[in-house]
Amino acid sequence: MGGRIVVGVDGSAGSVAALLWALAEAELRQATVEAVSAWTFPNLDAGLAGAPVIIEPTDLVGDASQGLEATLVAAVPDEAARAAVVRRIIEHRPAQALIEAAEGADLLVVGSRGHNKVMDLLLGSVSTDVAHHSPVPVVIVRTPH
Repeated sequence: MGGRIVVGVDGSAGSVAALLWALAEAELRQATVEAVSAWTFPNLDAGLAGAPVIIEPTDLVGDASQGLEATLVAAVPDEAARAAVVRRIIEHRPAQALIEAAEGADLLVVGSRGHNKVMDLLLGSVSTDVAHHSPVPVVIVRTPH
């Protein structure tokens, strides 16, 4: 047994559900869980009327790191169990970061996004991109209501 399961995390309820699913599956497979959080520079062209905006990459990395840790704490209250999760913060669009991180993995796990009864039937853009382009099997975990 063994292997690697990559899971996308961003601090949302969907990513907590995805991480919980990945951890349970990893236990069955005796696999390692790799939690991936992505960050990218925001598009600042719209609506700023030419005002200069300074964004430090360390702020964006810090936000991604905080989202990752918040997801881990929410999903895995036990600090020792959390320590076993490999953490990766990648500068890239979320879907592309997950697709690249999944190279050579056994599974890629992401959460779905649901905002209402109609939206519950649809997938979010990241989960859709990942489902279409992942090099490995994908599990999309619905967020419990």
